[in-house]
This record gives sequence, structure tokens and C-alpha cells, in this order.
Amino acid sequence: MRRRAGVGAIQKQKLEADKFRDKGTQLQENQFEQMTKQVQVLKDNLEEFADKYKSEIKKNPTFRKQFTEMCAAIGVDPLSSSKGVWSILGMGDFYFELSIQIVEICLALAESTGGMLEISELKERLMKSRRQKKQQEISTEDILLATKKLKIFGTSFQVHSLGKNRFIIQSIPGELSLQETKAMTVAANQDNGAITKSLLMKELGWNEFRTQQAINKLISEGLVWIDEQNEGEPNYFFPSLFPDRKLNIDS
Repeated sequence: MRRRAGVGAIQKQKLEADKFRDKGTQLQENQFEQMTKQVQVLKDNLEEFADKYKSEIKKNPTFRKQFTEMCAAIGVDPLSSSKGVWSILGMGDFYFELSIQIVEICLALAESTGGMLEISELKERLMKSRRQKKQQEISTEDILLATKKLKIFGTSFQVHSLGKNRFIIQSIPGELSLQETKAMTVAANQDNGAITKSLLMKELGWNEFRTQQAINKLISEGLVWIDEQNEGEPNYFFPSLFPDRKLNIDS
């Protein structure tokens, strides 16, 4: 018959367990302290880098993209920082100004685009305007970053991916459903920026009822125009994806 552990043995085991726990906590604290110091060193080095290359960061979109990626990797947000070198860099002001320009263009074109505008066209219009004002060149990544500042408008300004590195900016209130986004992605892959019921059924594997529901919602929200003169079945055009829009940047 096995003897049960006595009170003294139990207390000894408890003391040893407490020692191991205290040691583990101490090791975690030391490790956290070391990591904090390493991150601070990286931030200091990043500030020195930003100060040294601030001119290149401001004028070169590719260099600016690489710099913001470095910032994101160590948890620094130069868009919202206003102390030290970040205030000199003025990246927050740069993106705030760009976001205002984005709003102006989107709202000016909302009636003809249905509140949806491809980033590629938006970029061309922004660059044309900024060249006239002798402002810095911008990249697609700059536009995507600037739209983050537009979250204050709720769901009025959002960016949606259309696949193949194509994006569209929504400048009308409301959330796009998954069905609407998928239908728009199919249209983006067509030369004429249009869909038909049979095309959606083929590309997305939807049944006729689901497809008609999606099309009805697109129509009710003013996201598509109907062309009933097409042979066989109607075409539903997304005005923001019209091919001729990309040729008429001056309008």
C-alpha cells in the first residue's frame, strides 16, 4: 500500500512551484525589457534615417513607400506623429492634403461614376492637378494610405479590391455586399466594364435567382446602367469602369 504524501512534503512542493513561477515571471519581465530596448533603438535609428533622407522621402513615391513599410514593421505611424523629426517630415500633413484632394475629385465625379471611381483614374486626375500646383509626385500606395484618413466619414469613403492589383474607391454611404463586390470584379475583367445575368452565373456559379437578386440590388443603388438594346439579354454597365472614361482625364 502506497503512503500518502505528508503535509511537509506538500508544502515543500508548493514552495518549489512558487519559486519556478517567480523565476518564470522574472525571465518574462527581463525578456520584455530587452525587447522594449531593442524596439526603442530601432525607432531612434528610424528617426535618424528619416532626418537624413527627409528630402528623398518627400519627393520620391517609391522611397516613401519603402519608408512607410519600415515604419509599420516596428509600429511607428508617421502619419499621426507630430513630435521631433516627424513634425519636420510633415507626412501627416502630406496625406491629409492628399485625402482632401481625393474627396474633391470623387465628389465632383460622383454623378457620372455612380459614386465608384477606379484608383487608376483617380491617380491620373490627382497627378494632373498636382503637377499644375507643382506638388510632389504620388503613388497608388500614397492614395491607399490617404484614404485611411477618410474613415472619419464612416462608410462614405472605402477602398475595394477588384483583383490583379486593381482598386476602386467608394464615395457613397453604405457597405458594399460581397455579392456586389464580386459582380464588380467580374465587370472589371471585361473590356466594356459590363456584366450580364448569364456572365455572372457562369463566372460565379450562382443560380438564376441569386443572380437576379444581385442585379436588382445593383440597379436600386444606382451602381449600374442598363442597356436593353444588347442582343439576347441586357447589359449592366458600371459607369466607373467605362473604357472611354480612362481616355477622358481632362473632363
